[in-house]
Amino acid sequence: MSSVLIPQKTGQGWVIEMPPEMAHAVGVAEGSLLILNAGEGGIRTEILPPPTPELEAAAQRLYQKYKDVFAELKRVGD
Repeated sequence: MSSVLIPQKTGQGWVIEMPPEMAHAVGVAEGSLLILNAGEGGIRTEILPPPTPELEAAAQRLYQKYKDVFAELKRVGD
């Protein structure tokens, strides 16, 4: 593997964008995410596939429709 994976901390664990080599090695789509959750003396993993174009378009529509609400939530601290 040519680069170091840097996990992004979330509220309950970590997220790593799987490099293409890793995705191919486990037989999942490129762009998949690896979710890591620690607990009970170990780490549980879950692989999330990349979003479909339809899901990305729906998310963009929702963001555009409610962007003022999202900005206000961010301003007051979610």
